[in-house]
Amino acid sequence: MISSVFIANRGEIAVRIIRTLRELGIESVVGYSTEDRNSLPVMLADRSVCIGPPESTRSYLNEDNIISAALINHCEAIHPGVGFLAESHSFAMKVVENGLVFIGPKPRTLKELGNKIMARQIAMELGVPLTPGSEGSVDSLDEAMVVANEIGYPILLKAAAGGGGKGIRVVREEKELPELFSLVKKEAESAFGESAVFVETFVKNPRHVEVQLVADQHGNIFVFGERDCTIQKNHQKVIEESPAVVLPEEIKRKMENDAVNLFKGIGYVGAGTVEFLYSNGNYYFMEVNARIQVEHPVTEVVEGIDLVELQILAARGDDLKERIEKKNSRENIHCIECRINALTPGKITHYVQPGGYGVRVDTHIFSGYEVPPYYDSMLAKLIVYGSSRERAITRMRRALMDLRIEGVKTNISLLMEIISNNKFLKNEYSTDFISYIEGGR
Repeated sequence: MISSVFIANRGEIAVRIIRTLRELGIESVVGYSTEDRNSLPVMLADRSVCIGPPESTRSYLNEDNIISAALINHCEAIHPGVGFLAESHSFAMKVVENGLVFIGPKPRTLKELGNKIMARQIAMELGVPLTPGSEGSVDSLDEAMVVANEIGYPILLKAAAGGGGKGIRVVREEKELPELFSLVKKEAESAFGESAVFVETFVKNPRHVEVQLVADQHGNIFVFGERDCTIQKNHQKVIEESPAVVLPEEIKRKMENDAVNLFKGIGYVGAGTVEFLYSNGNYYFMEVNARIQVEHPVTEVVEGIDLVELQILAARGDDLKERIEKKNSRENIHCIECRINALTPGKITHYVQPGGYGVRVDTHIFSGYEVPPYYDSMLAKLIVYGSSRERAITRMRRALMDLRIEGVKTNISLLMEIISNNKFLKNEYSTDFISYIEGGR
């Protein structure tokens, strides 16, 4: 049994976890930095404890402080949330070694999937389609040139330990390779402490699609459809929707089967997504996100489930089969999520949250909240659903018009521009859509 969970995160995901724990009758203990002492998670949690100063490296990334705080507060499990230590195999290992439950995949799984080269090799062994590229890391510029000439330009240079859109560069012709190869290796070393880089084909005009799965400790693996996460800025997702209406049904089924086989092959436990690129009738494995995703509410709305709840139940050893068989899946529902980001830090002087039928807001902000300069810029997730994609877009436009955030600059106007664009309305776009919009202004 798990009666008390330490939340090693902040912001809206911490609020999200607290609410599910409360429904399950499990105590929530949230760790916070001194910058977040007056935050909504601290207000809502059953208990809270300071884990360090504002800098992430000394608080939300401080493994020893977090584990000590969890033990001192007699917690039995740690939920890492999204980002920070959520996919750190070293942190997960320390959690387990200290007799606590890590609410996420096994440390070994995190280690295998955290390295993109290793993840590609696993996918290849299991027969999951891959983009052409290097079999392992390319340790020198000469090696990178050989691979690039074999597969043809443009190519992608990727950090093996990359994540969050960092450590990725498009190389469109050979003369760009020396500078960008050096840049990616330096960025990888700085951001992830590992300079290994690999090469793969750059897929032109793709759609970015991910399959949501949950696996328990009894060998059950459940698929909860797919999400279209194509609208991105600097490799960071901006708008997500489900279902991915661009995909033919046959491709959806094949993606789902490959995702399940991948989870089976690595003995995955918990919630996670398998990410693919889709282009011209073909799809290619990208990576596994071995955690709950920021965009998980889109699937929750369409499937009628609580993915955070399933995460917790899987971690404590429940057999999820009966619970999931009773889930309230809804037909003919289309859901869209917009990430509301701050463009500057500062004080939110006025906040009005949209509402009404078919609208959900996951957030940690309020009037008077100080947006700190230390952390991710996301303020809220605005989620809407309707009986069709067209109805959901209309509802999102209304919700964005209702939303008021004053005191800091946000991306609300960009989001409105995207969902009003004719190419978005016709579902005719790819991962470079925002660049196309900004270039046309």
